[in-house]
Amino acid sequence: MEPNSQLDALLDQSGMSRAGLAARVNRLGTHAHLTLRYDHTAVARWLKGQRPRGRVPELICEVLGRQLGRTLTLSDIGMDVAAAGRTLGTPTGPEGPGLGRFVERAASLWRSDQVHGDWPGPTLLTGAAAVAPVWEWENPPEDLDVSRTTGGVEVTGADVTVLHAARSHYEHLYRNAGGVATRSRVVGFLNGEVAPLLRGSYDDATGRRLHRAAGSLAAISGICAYDADAQGLAQRYFHQALRLGKASGDRLFGGYVVALLVNQALFLSDTRHALACAEAVLRTLGPRISPALATDLYAMQAGAYARLGDRRGAHTCMRSAETYSQRIRPAEEPEETGYVQPGLVEVRLAEALLLLGELSAAAGYAQEAARAPAHVRGRVNRLATLTDVALHAGEPERAAATAAQMVDTAQGIESQRLRGRMRRVKKRLAQHPGTSAAEAAKLIEDSLSVPF
Repeated sequence: MEPNSQLDALLDQSGMSRAGLAARVNRLGTHAHLTLRYDHTAVARWLKGQRPRGRVPELICEVLGRQLGRTLTLSDIGMDVAAAGRTLGTPTGPEGPGLGRFVERAASLWRSDQVHGDWPGPTLLTGAAAVAPVWEWENPPEDLDVSRTTGGVEVTGADVTVLHAARSHYEHLYRNAGGVATRSRVVGFLNGEVAPLLRGSYDDATGRRLHRAAGSLAAISGICAYDADAQGLAQRYFHQALRLGKASGDRLFGGYVVALLVNQALFLSDTRHALACAEAVLRTLGPRISPALATDLYAMQAGAYARLGDRRGAHTCMRSAETYSQRIRPAEEPEETGYVQPGLVEVRLAEALLLLGELSAAAGYAQEAARAPAHVRGRVNRLATLTDVALHAGEPERAAATAAQMVDTAQGIESQRLRGRMRRVKKRLAQHPGTSAAEAAKLIEDSLSVPF
């Protein structure tokens, strides 16, 4: 029997435990006048490839479908007759079966996300489930051999080059059009192009480059899901990217992915988790860390400490961020850390200082960030921060003028994250007296009324 990766992926997406699925199937069976006594061990057998008898597969579809908010078929859960004899293949190296099963689960999520693009995604993992992927990246065992000698197409270096070019294309599109507009394109590429390559044939060296490139695209998909405010889905993509990065053997790439998790944790106000993840990267990479990645991690840590009211910790991390920022040499950085552009560290430090109530220093950093060249998305965020600083300083007219620039810059970008940021700015403007603040708030309101 082959593991049922589709059921495994759907169970993960639903957020249910194995015992929870069994209990719900039993209850639904009672309503259908069936006496069922399944438990978590039965679900474990289903995940290993066993197909339960009678109407139980249909009950599984109904239970998972209710939880996920969509209709599922027997094919979706890997229990139709055709699926019983179908296999995606597994790598032949020493780490093959585990990595092969992971790839199947990842491909199942990509396929589901493409078919059900309006699905909000799985719930966020918390506690040990959220920490485990970072711990597994940080610790042994490593993948000793990721080669695959049986499978579909023979993967070449040219194929891997195409994946890297696609990543750059989608990153550019995301920065200038937003994650909502870009997400479906990346997911379609993962499902249509990347999955067949991962199922193909390749030697260990090519396989590592392939997993590295696939991980980078999964990370971009996660960034787009994060930007579309599908946070549970974004988390799953980041975890996929982290596992693919480990298979590639590229520790620095894995550190970049964990930094994405740090950023998401801060957005979700999970401050201590953000600090723990950042520390994991700094500890694991040590002197091998790239200056750009270290700059961003320390800047995000500064913001986390500021939220906790730890002024000393925040200032220590600010100094480290500025020190590393002076060492950045773009030509020597991996392609993913190109997001650490001039002005990024300044805007992060401005936000941290604002939390600490150090308005003068925050204004200096915010102005410096706004003056630096940036892509469209980055400029919107910097102008929002500059607006916040002006409002905290009691300068509503200057804040209104900056907010107007922000609205103008944001035109054409489809991003739930930027919309949320603009709503918060609007709310703060509405709390200040004066015509200019009211007009700026109305300008933002009109901009947000346009759906996408």
